[in-house]
Amino acid sequence: MIAYLIIREGSKWTDVFRLVEGQNVTIGRAPTNQIVIKEDRCSRYHAEIFLSQGVWTIRDLDSRNGTTVDDSPIRGDQALTPGNIIRVANSQLAFVNDLSAAFPDGSSSSNHLFDSSVDVEQTVAGFDSEHVLDIAEPTNITHRRQQTRFLKPEREDSKESSVVPRVGRAAARLCQLAFELAQQADIIAVSNLALEGLFESTQVDSGAVLLIPRTFKGPATEKDLELISSRTDKLPVYHRISRFLANTVLREGEAVLARNVTDDSRFGSRDSKGDIHATSVLAAPIRQNGKVIGLIHLYSTDTGRIPDPEDLEFTLAVAENVALALKNLERQKELTETISQSMVEIDELRQRLGAESNIVGSSPLILDVQNQIARVAPSRATILITGESGVGKELVARAVHFASTRKKGPFVCLNCAALSESLLESELFGHEKGAFTGATDRKVGKFEAAHRGTLMLDEIGEMSEAIQAKFLRVLEGHPFERVGGNDAVQVDVRVIAATNRDLEKEVERGRFRRDLFFRLRVVEVNVPPLRKRPEDILELASYFVQKFNAETGRKILGFTQSAIDDLQKYRWPGNVRELKNVIERAVVLNQSERISTEDLALSNLTASGDTAELNATKSGYEPLSLADLEKRHIGATLRATGWNKSRTAGILGIERSTLDRKIRRYHIQPPTEA
Repeated sequence: MIAYLIIREGSKWTDVFRLVEGQNVTIGRAPTNQIVIKEDRCSRYHAEIFLSQGVWTIRDLDSRNGTTVDDSPIRGDQALTPGNIIRVANSQLAFVNDLSAAFPDGSSSSNHLFDSSVDVEQTVAGFDSEHVLDIAEPTNITHRRQQTRFLKPEREDSKESSVVPRVGRAAARLCQLAFELAQQADIIAVSNLALEGLFESTQVDSGAVLLIPRTFKGPATEKDLELISSRTDKLPVYHRISRFLANTVLREGEAVLARNVTDDSRFGSRDSKGDIHATSVLAAPIRQNGKVIGLIHLYSTDTGRIPDPEDLEFTLAVAENVALALKNLERQKELTETISQSMVEIDELRQRLGAESNIVGSSPLILDVQNQIARVAPSRATILITGESGVGKELVARAVHFASTRKKGPFVCLNCAALSESLLESELFGHEKGAFTGATDRKVGKFEAAHRGTLMLDEIGEMSEAIQAKFLRVLEGHPFERVGGNDAVQVDVRVIAATNRDLEKEVERGRFRRDLFFRLRVVEVNVPPLRKRPEDILELASYFVQKFNAETGRKILGFTQSAIDDLQKYRWPGNVRELKNVIERAVVLNQSERISTEDLALSNLTASGDTAELNATKSGYEPLSLADLEKRHIGATLRATGWNKSRTAGILGIERSTLDRKIRRYHIQPPTEA
């Protein structure tokens, strides 16, 4: 049995509601009711209409102000008959089962149902049953792309603004305001925008946003609130919230509205003359995770503008959106701080890594090495790094890795001379559980660990022939098997090999596989010994002083002149490694501001190159005077350095002027170009 309720609020007809069999209809102030009446005198769940034994019946749900039918209060259940007028607060609901009975002559008047002396301003003309159902159940769906109209500014002269109910306009403004609040960059901007929206939509002319400091601990009171921003549309200027009102909101966590508060110091603050200008005041808490972090304080100084409960509802909704916007700002700040901290840590790690992979020196020989690194790093070519022990072959390998496209991958280093044949195979290729005594778990080898990165094998010349064969297959792109395993493992690794041996001689002696030698020697980078680049000695020494000053907290300023002379004359058989250790010892033990000769612990060992030169001299003796021997030695050194007089003087351990004098004395001429 279908019936209708024609609803009128005050003097305006507002809606037609269809009653359907099997569906109970509740009336009340709560938004979960089917018929919502936004009035203070209406209870949250005021009344209920339902079909009982074929008769529509109304029941009052113990409402505070009661329900009447045809001006008679109802008790319990009461059957409805067509034409009954139900009154809930200031709203009237006409019960009909035929819409034509409500509008018998097709006119817009409904005064025969609603006994009211007030003329009906808004009417329903020409509605038939089908048309009313179309209103209740619309079949057309309208949608928009890009941006909803609720997020567009509303023009004051808009025709829609005059017909949209106040609640609808408030909801649209709240939606737009929430969207705008989320885009603000700081707390002050959020506060100013919130006040702007509140002043547009509520009956107030002064207000502020106050927050509790983030670092505050314990129960907060009015004194702890910080004024973030305030606004006043007319004099006098904004007056801070009263202690009573602030503490009430902070303690209870509920919004408060007080009207007609003139001269009540509990709700208004007095000015310097002792006057209270606020006539009505409201305050809403700003809450995060159930905790009050601040409040919005608004008041009116005009007796003609009195905030109502709808204004309180709107202010509370804005406060919730302010809390969300502030939380987002806090998260952004925390994220920014985290990112900044991470960037600092990354920079520190890069600096440390750069210090470990930085090649120090400005001599032509070391610059040539750096140029070779820059050329070969972007390629996939296998590199063989040669040079004496201690020259920094691993440093060169690291520089190649971090200048290549594999820099984000791992850099794995293994010294082949430090392990036996069986252990070296296990370290390179890994092993399965139980492969040999002590293999209690599967172990990933260095090749697998360096997948998509770089594997540096130092002292490659110490590798046994059996492992050389397996190593060659992996270099050629074949998969390998772990020790004691059967599963094929495929990896993508760039190999950099390093050695202080002469691999060509090792090949000639049958100690190193010829095919592996050529496979490794795709690109060969030779790192010169320190004695052949004396220009770098002082630069390296100064670098190590700064490094160990930072590590030990010392403040060594540099070297004495005699110490500089000793550093330059010394042959450095241990190359850069020896220089580093000598400087570290000097920094630790030095008791003055500068390192002196006494602080330098230099050995009496000869460099490996010096030994080779002495052996070559001993193999063929020729009786010569010291002058002839000196002439030959100076000439050979000049030719070895490409007639670089500064380098030659450094190698010979003499001043540049002394070298020029000897060149003139012995009539040593540079080679003529062909």
